Order: sequence, then structure tokens, then C-alpha cells
Amino acid sequence: MNTAIRTLVLTVSLGGALSAPVAHAENIRVALIETMSGTFAPIGQNQLHSYQMIAEQANKQKWAGNHTIEFVAFDNKGSPQESLTQLKAAIDQGYRYIAQGNSSAVAAALIDALNKHNERNPGKEVVFLNHSAIDPDLTNSKCSFWHFRFDANSDMKMEAMTGLMAKDQNIKKVYIIGQNYAHGHQVARAAKEMLKRKRPDIQIVGDDLHPIAQVKDFAPYVAKIKASGADTVITGNWGSDLALLVKAAKDASLTANFYTYYGSTTGVPTAMGAAGENRVKYAGLWNVNNESYAGKEIVEEFKKRYNDDFYVMQTHTIVSMLSKAIKQTNSGDPIKVALALEGMKIKGLNGDIEMRKADHQIQQPLYIATWVKTNNSDVKFDQENTGYGWKTDVKLEPYIAAQPTSCQMKRPVAP
Repeated sequence: MNTAIRTLVLTVSLGGALSAPVAHAENIRVALIETMSGTFAPIGQNQLHSYQMIAEQANKQKWAGNHTIEFVAFDNKGSPQESLTQLKAAIDQGYRYIAQGNSSAVAAALIDALNKHNERNPGKEVVFLNHSAIDPDLTNSKCSFWHFRFDANSDMKMEAMTGLMAKDQNIKKVYIIGQNYAHGHQVARAAKEMLKRKRPDIQIVGDDLHPIAQVKDFAPYVAKIKASGADTVITGNWGSDLALLVKAAKDASLTANFYTYYGSTTGVPTAMGAAGENRVKYAGLWNVNNESYAGKEIVEEFKKRYNDDFYVMQTHTIVSMLSKAIKQTNSGDPIKVALALEGMKIKGLNGDIEMRKADHQIQQPLYIATWVKTNNSDVKFDQENTGYGWKTDVKLEPYIAAQPTSCQMKRPVAP
């Protein structure tokens, strides 16, 4: 009798175990809503290739366990309105994650739309992975639980940039020029505020804003810079707006030094060439010519595959952190993954990285680098086959550029 009961219990237990639900591997799709046509398309294409190559590596090495990650492009044509159209298309196709970064105006529109969508559609939430939209407001007054920024905001980069400028006594007159939208306005504000605090003797001799992606000839702007007597130019320009500005400066033999946010992005290295040697700097998250050449294998593979330069380092951080969150939760559920991302720490290509829980603004080291001729020691990698690359001036630990936040975040109830 006892033997029969034990056999029955074992049979029921085994049957229950076999019928229990098993977590199945998911393919987590991310909609990259970026400019894939028009003037800024080369940057969008570079970002797409970066995401796809890193995701391929992550899938092969099972960074997310048995789950996989896939990035698919949705062309927003650089327009906030078209971005909202593409967002709706992605959501309709079942995407629960989006990535974007080229334009803070677009990012602000996406955050607002996602806040409304997620509130109205419980169980169908979407998370926004921001690789480069750096308006500080996005993690302050406009902060959202659904938005994570993996780039340093413009105030953080300006803190780093002006810290270096403050030590250079040759800087006397500064001209600020930027694109006429949120990012350009924030760069100008931060430059004036921080220089006044660190070097009140420096004169701001010009402050220009121009239409984004519309100026074909920057000669008139460069003429104004030249006439001002500026020895230094600060610009948050990116894409063709920076490449054309640098080209016009070269053509006009402008001798001022340039402090940029995006000197390493597509088209700018070619526009600078030898004329930018020792005169153009950028403040960013990473430099392949770093202290240990961390990431050089990725750079070499990217060049081999696409005949292009890997410079959007935050794509590696995003795939790394997203994978870790998916593996940790064993789920592609956006709320579970978002909660896992909060406060997450990893070792990235640029060092120790943390996603600050308070505002979802990532904290990480920053680099300032100067455009120089390549050599066999500290500048082995060039850009765009120019024979010139970026020499690291300084690597700043996260606390140096960190900024306070005014974010008052509303979080959903954990599932």
C-alpha cells in the first residue's frame, strides 16, 4: 500500500514538473528611430551598424543568456513629427524598446509620446534607450522612468571642456556657435555660465545660432568669427553642420582653436584633415587611442566590415546593460528590464559605468582629445583614412563632470 502511494506521488510530481511552464528564449527587438536618409544619414547608418555588430557579438557570447537582441532601423528623416509616426509604426509591429539620439528635440517628443502611451496601455509599455540626445532637461524637468540616457549630457561635457580651458592662459576670446534647437541653446548657456565661474577674464565675443541641417556654406559665419578676434570657438554642432563649419574655417584660414562635442563623427575628420592638427578638440565618452587601447578589436572589426570608423561607444554600453538586465530578469518585459537597469553598474570600454537611479542619467568617465598625426605610440588609430587621429589629453573620472538633478521621477509598481 505504501509503495503504491509513493509511486503515485512520484508520478504526479514528475508529471507536474514536466508540465510546468519553462521560460522560453525571446528575441528582443529594438527599433532604432534615426535619420537614415538625407544630410545626416551617414551618422544614422554608422549607429545602426554599430548596434548590429555589437548585438551580434552579444548574441554569440550569450550576454543575455538564451535571449537575443536585434536592432532594426526606422527612418525618421530627422523630424520630430516623422519620429512620432515611426514610433507608432514600431509599436504597432510589437516593438517594446526604441533607441534614438540624433536630436534632443526628437528625444523630447518621443519621451512625451511614450509617457502617454505607457500610461494608456498597461502591459504594452515601451522603453527608450537614448544614445546621444544630450539636452540636460531630458533627465531633469522632463525626466521619465521610461527613458534612459547613455551619453553624458551637454552640461557634463561642458564641465569637462571648460575645466581644461580654464587652465589655458592663452585663451582670451571665445566665440560660441551652434544649431538653433534645444541642444544648441543648452551648449551656449552652459559655456557662458561655466566660463564666467572658472575664467571670468575670458571674453565671449560672439554667440550665434543657425538653422539645423540647412546651412550649406558657413563662410559668412566664419567671417564673423574671424572679425571678432576670437582665439577659441566652442560648438555643439554635429554631422554635416560641423563638417561644413570646419571646412569653411579651413578655407578661410581661421586660426582659432575649436572645442567640439562631435569632432569625431562622420565627415568631420575628412573636413579637418591636416588643417585641424593640434587645433581641434572634442569632449566625449571614449577615445580608441586610450590608455590601454580598450575596444581596439571592435574598431578593427568595424573597419573591416563597413570601411567606417566605430565611434558611438555608447552602443556597446547599451547592448551590454540591456543584455545584463534581460539575463538578470530572464525576461524581455520592459518594466522588469527598466527596474533592473536602475542603478546598474558595469565595466565598459571607457571604465566603470553606472546608470544613476535618480534620473536615469548614466555616470561614466569622459575624455578630452586633440586631433593630431598618428604615430606608433599613443595615437595608433586614425579616422576616415586621413592619417590623423585623436590623442587623449585627459581622462576624467565620473565624479568630476557629474551634475545634480532636479528629476522627480514617478515609477510604476514592480510586476
